[in-house]
Amino acid sequence: RGILNKFADLLEQNVDGIAQLSRISLGAPAAFGAFEIGLCIEVFRYNAGFIDKFGGESWPQEDGFLKIVRNEPLGVTAGIVPWNGPIGTIGLKAGPALATGNCFILKPSEKTPFSSLALGTLIKEAGFPPGVFQILSGDGSTGALIASHMRIRKVSFTGSIATGKKIQEMAAKSNLKRVTLELGGKSPAVVFDDANLDNAVTWTANAITANTGQVCFAASRVYVQEGIYSAFIEKYKTEMKDKAKEIGDPEDKATNIGPLVDEAQFKRVQGYIERGQQQGQGTLAVGGKRIGTSGYYLEPTVFTDVDPTSEIHCEEIFGPVSVVKMFKTEEEIMQLANNTNFGLMAGVFTQDINRALRVASDFDSGMVGINCVSLMFTMTPFGGSKESGLGRECGIHALRAFTEPKTIMINMNY
Repeated sequence: RGILNKFADLLEQNVDGIAQLSRISLGAPAAFGAFEIGLCIEVFRYNAGFIDKFGGESWPQEDGFLKIVRNEPLGVTAGIVPWNGPIGTIGLKAGPALATGNCFILKPSEKTPFSSLALGTLIKEAGFPPGVFQILSGDGSTGALIASHMRIRKVSFTGSIATGKKIQEMAAKSNLKRVTLELGGKSPAVVFDDANLDNAVTWTANAITANTGQVCFAASRVYVQEGIYSAFIEKYKTEMKDKAKEIGDPEDKATNIGPLVDEAQFKRVQGYIERGQQQGQGTLAVGGKRIGTSGYYLEPTVFTDVDPTSEIHCEEIFGPVSVVKMFKTEEEIMQLANNTNFGLMAGVFTQDINRALRVASDFDSGMVGINCVSLMFTMTPFGGSKESGLGRECGIHALRAFTEPKTIMINMNY
């Protein structure tokens, strides 16, 4: 516990330097860098606190047998973290792995390796024994080696669905290692007529522009009931235009939204916008244009009147692009909201608590926000259903994912 807490303290003492490395590779503004490093610190401390509290179980010996269940570490484990949260996601994987007594190998994204590699000095200074917490840089081929290695017992991966499926396949074909997958999303936000309009607009706009929309649980599908649709769309468009004013140089502390990570990601997002317009997939209501000629800055973009079968409605764009569509009834919108291969996050905005709980139950997703969307907490399970992933991160569920329950039965009958 002391080592984990010391590592968290060292992270806290080096926030500015680590955030600077994230800005160099990811282009994330200072505010985002501080946020994700803060998340990593919080998760390490949270898991450190569980070290003497994550107990096993015992069962009554009424039948003459005392049953004890121990949570035992798996051994060598690994985490493959994404480029869009190069430090925050380390805590979600390394924290529970180390707290439960495992060795841990960190594999950062080749797009954003600098901040992860900088942790090497802090790992040593914190007092981790040699080999307990390692960093292994490389591209996808390195991740493949981890997923297929016969002596690694668990891999936790955050990234695309396509890569996640490959990792699961390699894990199964090697030593049937355990796998946690946190993959993509196309999260719906459903706004009913009785919703607090300003609250709904604020949450949905923030959800698609945070980290320039490069967030797996961003609310990229917004459904608004017909009674407030006109009022909502006007406020939403205004809010998104205001968000464009927050875009700027990541080195400027006044900047809240930075560029897309690189040229490849910019072209990918721009391609969705161009095809959406050219193929009549929807009506471009706001944004859609590049900002400036240097850096991969993109205006927050909104499509309305979207074809529910189109790619901009169905596929994860991973940029500041949302689609807004009107609906009439609860039954209609639940069918549309759940008609997707994703199931990570969902949100419902209403003042009717009965409807809120009913809709929350009906969503096919691992997480649901009521009058909020696209958020997470250290103590509650984070993850999705369907092709959004397998298993959960955060809270006690993450600790369980890095342990093996062992049942010990003691004969008391003689």
